[in-house]
Amino acid sequence: MKLDRRRLFAALAGAGAASAAQAGELPTAGRGFGPPAEIDAFTFGLRPNAADDQTQSLQRAIEQSASSGAVLRLPPGIYRAGGLTLAPHAAIAGVAGATRIVMTGGPSMMAATGADHVSLSGLILDGGRVPLPERRALLQFAQGRALRIFDCEIINAGGNAIALDGIEGDVSGNTIAAADAAIFSLNARGLRIGGNTIRGAGNNGILVWRSEAGDDGTLVFDNRIEDVANKAGGSGQYGNAVNVFRAGNVIVRGNRIRNAAFSAVRGNAASNLQIVGNTCTALGEVALYAEFGFQGAVIANNVIDGAALGVSVTNFNQDGRLAVVQGNLIRNLVPHRPPGTDPNDLAGVGIGVEADTAVTGNVVENAPHAGIAAGWGAYLRDVAISSNVIRRAEYGITVSVAPGAGAAVIADNMIAETRSGAIIGMEWKRPVSGDLASDGAKRYAQLSIGGNRVR
Repeated sequence: MKLDRRRLFAALAGAGAASAAQAGELPTAGRGFGPPAEIDAFTFGLRPNAADDQTQSLQRAIEQSASSGAVLRLPPGIYRAGGLTLAPHAAIAGVAGATRIVMTGGPSMMAATGADHVSLSGLILDGGRVPLPERRALLQFAQGRALRIFDCEIINAGGNAIALDGIEGDVSGNTIAAADAAIFSLNARGLRIGGNTIRGAGNNGILVWRSEAGDDGTLVFDNRIEDVANKAGGSGQYGNAVNVFRAGNVIVRGNRIRNAAFSAVRGNAASNLQIVGNTCTALGEVALYAEFGFQGAVIANNVIDGAALGVSVTNFNQDGRLAVVQGNLIRNLVPHRPPGTDPNDLAGVGIGVEADTAVTGNVVENAPHAGIAAGWGAYLRDVAISSNVIRRAEYGITVSVAPGAGAAVIADNMIAETRSGAIIGMEWKRPVSGDLASDGAKRYAQLSIGGNRVR
């Protein structure tokens, strides 16, 4: 028989595959040569729905499949394991809603340090409400690139559900519940957190933190975050749907946030923070916060329905400054903050700002105290308030005229149905002027007020 080149190569390929199979080798198709190969968990003696702990078998399966570049496929059923270590290129896939790993022990169910290209998908990861050590999570990852956690259910975590330290990767499309925080990222290196559903977090939803202030760039987008409690107490450290601390250049956009004990999005010392296009309802304290030592924030096009204060850009006394507050719809504010907060803090305010800030094109309705509050005591500098609509408030706009307060422009706003005045000068909490929108009202040299429509 004549053997041409095509038949020769096919024969050689077949002989190589047969030799590998006879030697019991695992497939190696996953490293740049087409789709990853898959290995069934049965190959390693794993048995779904077994009553015994299968940690050793699952650990061996993870290591051997990772070394061959193959995906470890777990069929439907329950697997009991804990304290698993994930190697570089570890990939574990299950059948969504049907493959469950239940934690039996260890500081975490799964952990990895310095492991790149780790992937988890289609798994129910059940912490069994086993209490976790402090600063540990059900899934714990550090110093890795290209981490992917997607289409998983992460439930009954006895502490944090996912903790990431120095991670670049993608956490998306998961459903998460935890006794403490759902997702806690520290010192991210390029992280996307998107399309997750977080329900019933004990203390916080998503934390994006850094050890020291600096560039972070994490994207937090299109998540649904509901029913975030404040079991640990305090005055705002807990009970937040999204908390950004020291992390610069973070974008929080398009999230649906409902029923958080404190804030929907709380930026603390987080410069160049963008909070854009979120829908936030039923918040206990300030809905959207930029506070303490930040330089730059954009808070735009958000919907806020129900909070003690809609938007707060504050702490000029600690260098918190420079913001745009634009195009937000804020309504149905309440006159009190939660227990544990400073009783002197304002409540019932739509927007509160202090320094180097433009407030424009917002709509505020039903504010028990003020639609917009500019400054606090001496802490007011270079604020422009223009083209806003304010309806049904005690005061439309309040502006600090206390000794040392700086300049503000209040122009071309529509102010309707205020009970005690459209524009009022304040010394801290005390009104000290007549209605500054009225003809013949006392003028302050540092204020420019004009073109406002009051009815």
